[in-house]
Amino acid sequence: MSKRLKSDALLFLTAFIWGSAFVAQKVGADLGTFTYNGIRTFIGGLVLIPVIIILDKMSAKKGNVQPQTDEEKAAARKTLIIGGICCGLALFVASTLQQYGINFTTAGKAGFITSLYAIIVPIMSIFMGKKVRPIVWLCVVVGMFGMYLLCMKGFSFHMQVGDLFVLLCAFCFAVHILVIDHFSPLCNGVKMSCIQFLLAGAIGIVCMFIFEDPKIGVILTYWAPILYAGVLSCGVAYTLQIVAQKDADPTEASLILCLESVFSAITGAIILGETMSMRGFVGCAMIFTAVVISQLPSKKDRLQARNN
Repeated sequence: MSKRLKSDALLFLTAFIWGSAFVAQKVGADLGTFTYNGIRTFIGGLVLIPVIIILDKMSAKKGNVQPQTDEEKAAARKTLIIGGICCGLALFVASTLQQYGINFTTAGKAGFITSLYAIIVPIMSIFMGKKVRPIVWLCVVVGMFGMYLLCMKGFSFHMQVGDLFVLLCAFCFAVHILVIDHFSPLCNGVKMSCIQFLLAGAIGIVCMFIFEDPKIGVILTYWAPILYAGVLSCGVAYTLQIVAQKDADPTEASLILCLESVFSAITGAIILGETMSMRGFVGCAMIFTAVVISQLPSKKDRLQARNN
């Protein structure tokens, strides 16, 4: 099997894990937003610690470690910590909104609504001085109409509370992605992710004791969805994404990862018995189409790729 096929297979597995994690979140929703989110996110950070140790040892053996002065090490450490804190705060807000919203909607709908961050990111990037391709505006229109079909009943404009919170989470995940985009070139991505998971998890656990009534016996009954979302969705899937994208075309990678929303609907139907009307299926199809088109490279990008 070629490196490209292996990377594509790993990306498909990543998309499946992330998509099916919506089912785990739906099952764990009864545990409490902060209790479930705090524990599983903190576990995700702990899982990445051995990954970081292994990757550091591999880099040292290959001689990829660049010599640095004490000042450079201090500056790199400061950037890493600031990046991890900013990402962690954004992740905490986004995941809290998502986990609360999934209480009142289906795993499938939550997956498709969350995927709208792929369209929101380029729109938000306008405020950072970046240009938005005209096709993205078309994707916004198609995506919003898909949202209407998926979330609104009849001809009303009243959105259900769960869908609204998940939509807000999509905006927050867009902010999260932009923060990562800013800091990831400046520091180690896996280490920054570990810090963000540990911070978001720690805040969630503090909020758990303040706003909820956690009981160890009840928490242990939800061990499966907690570990699935914590170990697989946070730790394993993130590592798979990093490994796979080394040998994958960035555009192909983003398109494969878009399947996360499809897998959320499929696993929600199989495991939880969730159903959707034809109107909802059309809405999902429109959202998925808009997300995929928004990730396609421009003519300029394709020409640059050929020249390279």
